[in-house]
Amino acid sequence: MPKYNIYTKIESNVPPFDLFYDLNVYKVGANNKKHMLLSVAQQPVTPNYQTQPHETNETDDDLSVIYIMEMNLYRQHGGKLVSVLASPAKKMYTLGEMASGQAYSKNKLENVCYFETKAQTKPLNDNGDDNIHSVQITCLERAFIAKEYPIGSADDPFDKKRIEQQIVSRMSHSSYPNQAGTSLCGPASFFYCLLMDRPDIYKQAAIDLWLYGKTKIGTLDISPGDGCRHPKGAFYDGYGREAISGLDWITLASLRDSENSLMSYDEVDDQVAGITMWGKLSEWFEKAGYEKIFDNISLSHASVSDIIRLNGYISNGCKVVSLISAGMLSDFPGNSSLKNHWIVWDSQVKCNDGLLISASTSALDKVDLTLFSWGKVKSQLKNDVSLDVFMKHTFGGLVFRPIK
Repeated sequence: MPKYNIYTKIESNVPPFDLFYDLNVYKVGANNKKHMLLSVAQQPVTPNYQTQPHETNETDDDLSVIYIMEMNLYRQHGGKLVSVLASPAKKMYTLGEMASGQAYSKNKLENVCYFETKAQTKPLNDNGDDNIHSVQITCLERAFIAKEYPIGSADDPFDKKRIEQQIVSRMSHSSYPNQAGTSLCGPASFFYCLLMDRPDIYKQAAIDLWLYGKTKIGTLDISPGDGCRHPKGAFYDGYGREAISGLDWITLASLRDSENSLMSYDEVDDQVAGITMWGKLSEWFEKAGYEKIFDNISLSHASVSDIIRLNGYISNGCKVVSLISAGMLSDFPGNSSLKNHWIVWDSQVKCNDGLLISASTSALDKVDLTLFSWGKVKSQLKNDVSLDVFMKHTFGGLVFRPIK
């Protein structure tokens, strides 16, 4: 198996011989097992503010596989190394980007930065009070600010602590992506699969979007417009319940808005701009590193053979993202038969007696399916859904191998 030499850059005005770094490159899989590609500690920065080129461990990963690059930076003071970052800095890169010397951003503020001011503090006034001084510090404006809930508002959906708590909830699977009352079921299905397969990528994408207003997952660029980053509308109903969480707006709405060439997704209750067609959904998965191995999405409803085939892919550990009519789901009022909702299968379709669907299954037999939709992973079909009803409300699926 091959090894690779990788390096990255930092931005600083401190003499490079006074700077040292820890560098870890790793990925975290679906079972939360950490795979370490590289780990070095307290290495000296080179004169051109680069890390040294470090040889990785052996790996048979494709160059498209995404890794997290984590760096801690130290400043030398009196012969001792003092950490200068509040927490290690992290960025996502593909193995190919790292191996070809592209593990840094052209925007220097997106790299690991450490600057020291050379300016002298000055008294704020001339009344002889030397105990009060002023220092000017420049920082980036926060990327996401809701028009009705500005920074400092008690209900600010993009408050840092609130977003951090929501990310922790996702990492523990206490909650899942939830488009709530929006039409963002396509992005929700994508981010659910990403959360389950590569929680480290999900977390880093959310952090990148909050910090910089953009992120890149493989070759999938997510760069929402100004309207999406400064959304209008109510994030809460009359009872104080979230219409959509800040984390889900940052991830789901940003992905949808990045692909909208004609309409901006800039309002919480905007339905039309959030709709996702299957060609675009498939493109998101493939750009992020998923391999599509089957697609039977159709304008007409599914057949028994279609369901049996999708069941087979589920048994092999594949992701099945299905286009359905939400009318067959227990949380959806009415009996709509329109193609209007994306779900992710979490089990095979079975009869209520636990037997798998087969060619001999009666169309009148009641069926069940555990699935992801609206932030929940559970059995969500209405009680009276027969195989015939299920097929009439299902329009095929996109099948992907899990991302590595």
